[in-house]
Amino acid sequence: MLQRIGGAKVLKILEKAIFKQAFGQNKSPIILTFKIIATMCTFAIMLPTREEILKFAIFKTSRSGGKGGQHVNKVSSKVELVFDLNQAIFFSDEEKQLLNLRLENRLDSDGLLHIVAQEDRSQLLNKEKAIIKLIDLLKRSLLVQKKRKPTKIPRAVIEKRLQNKSLISSRKESRKRPSID
Repeated sequence: MLQRIGGAKVLKILEKAIFKQAFGQNKSPIILTFKIIATMCTFAIMLPTREEILKFAIFKTSRSGGKGGQHVNKVSSKVELVFDLNQAIFFSDEEKQLLNLRLENRLDSDGLLHIVAQEDRSQLLNKEKAIIKLIDLLKRSLLVQKKRKPTKIPRAVIEKRLQNKSLISSRKESRKRPSID
């Protein structure tokens, strides 16, 4: 599994590549673009390939409800994808823990993830939709939110707010009737 690098590091790598192109070696822009795309792809890969994921998936089919008339009673178009997170060798132990934590409501007692697709009347389309749902669910579950760094409000912003506040206060004060003291 490749090492994950955040967006800022990828941008720095791209900036260096562009700087070298502009001021350093004179390579053609096509080669540079290809190298940049290859660099981005290398660092952007977070999940294994679709084929590797499907090695650990089991498909079950059954009769689907819904539209179709008599055809529904004859054809098994509903697809249930069963994925074993703990048997998947391409996830590290930390990733497996994170997946188990985030998907605990969707896992059964054996730790299996069940995804059902029955939207279409075709078994093949439902199978594809189940695979897409699985990959999307894994991507969203492995996504780690960046921790927010609280920043201090600049002094100039505070002073501007206070000046604006006093200006509005003086405007409102001038609207009052003068007192006869």
